[in-house]
Amino acid sequence: MSSPSKLHNFFHSAATPADDTADAGRRSFVRGSVALAAGAAGLGALGLSGCGGGDLAVIPVSFSHGVASGDPQAERVILWTRVRAKDSADLRDLDVHWEVASDADFKTIVASGDAQAAAARDYTVKVDATGLQAGQKYFYRFSCESQYSPVGRTKTLPTGASVSQVKLAVFSCANYPAGYFNVYAEAAKREDIDVAVHLGDYIYEYGRGGYASEQAKTLGREVEPAGEIIALNDYRRRYAQYRDDGDLQRLHANVPMIAIWDDHEVCNDAWTDGAENHQPATEGDYAKRKAAAIQAYHEWMPIRSQQSAELIYRSFAFGNLLSLHMLDTRLIGREEPLDYAKYTSASGFNASAFGADLAKPNRQLLGTTQTGWLQQQLSASSATWQVLGQQVLMGRMNIPAPILFEANNPGSGVSVSAYGAIVAKAQSNPASLNAQERAILAQPSIPYNLDAWDGYAAARETVLATARQLNKNLVVLAGDTHNAWASDLQDMAGNQVGVEFATSSVTSPGFEVYLPKENPAQLAGALTQLIGPLEYADTSRRGFMVLTVTAQECRSDWVFVSTITSRDYTASVGKSLKVLPGQGQRKLTAV
Repeated sequence: MSSPSKLHNFFHSAATPADDTADAGRRSFVRGSVALAAGAAGLGALGLSGCGGGDLAVIPVSFSHGVASGDPQAERVILWTRVRAKDSADLRDLDVHWEVASDADFKTIVASGDAQAAAARDYTVKVDATGLQAGQKYFYRFSCESQYSPVGRTKTLPTGASVSQVKLAVFSCANYPAGYFNVYAEAAKREDIDVAVHLGDYIYEYGRGGYASEQAKTLGREVEPAGEIIALNDYRRRYAQYRDDGDLQRLHANVPMIAIWDDHEVCNDAWTDGAENHQPATEGDYAKRKAAAIQAYHEWMPIRSQQSAELIYRSFAFGNLLSLHMLDTRLIGREEPLDYAKYTSASGFNASAFGADLAKPNRQLLGTTQTGWLQQQLSASSATWQVLGQQVLMGRMNIPAPILFEANNPGSGVSVSAYGAIVAKAQSNPASLNAQERAILAQPSIPYNLDAWDGYAAARETVLATARQLNKNLVVLAGDTHNAWASDLQDMAGNQVGVEFATSSVTSPGFEVYLPKENPAQLAGALTQLIGPLEYADTSRRGFMVLTVTAQECRSDWVFVSTITSRDYTASVGKSLKVLPGQGQRKLTAV
């Protein structure tokens, strides 16, 4: 549900940097680290010299997009920054030095090296810092022409059987013009997070006046470039705008990130060979656009690139406690999504034809190669918990067809509240139902989002069957929908296999915008009653999840912020649920 059209699939088939003077305590770590770096190197403020004939007032280069780390392993981690000459006409490549230290003062350097900020990579720098120790916190920085970057903190993954706890902060769907990144700001305040996990829609491709931009001008968050991004330079400029954001910079500087893309890193409702928001007649070749988007993603994200840029599924081992498998459900193997419009005519909905297409045994979401890889990873891992970091909902989300059709085309069905009233009437006084009400209740329940695993039934059964046959404790993480969910994962035979924790969005709007007449609390209650495996829903708040994993339980806390249209906000935990390991216990329970 990353856009209007995706919401319809559910129910229908440069930026201004943060004010450096405001909220000084919250901003002190990143901005103060510049002075810390200079002092640690014996470079007082008067010792920072440039390349313009010794003029001390000249600062020749800028690290204006901060630093980041990602894809940690036990002995290595990716370090990222971007450095440009302050003179925009100066297009030369720049030599960069990097350092990793065990202390914030950089008195004990444990790894260092040289890299280059090249125009061919949009002046981004990405290095794989090796030779580190497992389960350790480190500090890192870059330098170029006597200038130092902000200092970042990172952490390697732990090893062995002594790992007692892992904490992950889970994010999805950050639409820049929709509001401030208070969700990132809140997570950056925390000192207890081991890794940030981003499930995609890190950027959005729409132009000004497009999706969720109603307050963008007022908030000072109109997108750059102004039009929809299609070419390589467009994607680069959009990433640069996002990474100008102070709250996002602080999150990246505070904790390593493990990220995967969803559709908006390319364009809405993307699949292997096309996308809903790509029109070849006016926007050119989709493969060329996708290649440009993927190149920019690898340039700007702290991800360890593989031999093929399209292959980003990968695993991370947190000792014997947790194996995190990051999946690509979007670009590498996804077949074109089904569309309810194809099965709907003046005579009604063709449920039999829809069901036949939905149930095709070879219908792919991950693709055969990635599916085989995941099966191998699950089989080889002896970790207590097997966690899938991926984009779209895996839990079954079947709702009565009249509700779906009403949201798709008002007047063609009934609202959630109206349907609930008919159900209540049928329970209390069935003889009072009229013919129309009986017809409404007789219609089937169907998936409300064909873009999710619900639209790829056989592919889901393969994953669930693998986890069940291997007797694994399965936890699935999902984003994409802009709403918070928790579901029990059951196969077609009704066997309980695992659970799904789904995060709300950073800023992208949820059902509160698209179903404004529905009370959010009542809507969530109705959905949990109508959808059997669904145990929790929040359809109106922005936030993130904190996943706390121990040998005894895997717990999710949904953290919500009070607003995204003001920098003054509060945060609170809206819900906590857990799952226990072992057969017979792999289901959602209260904390």
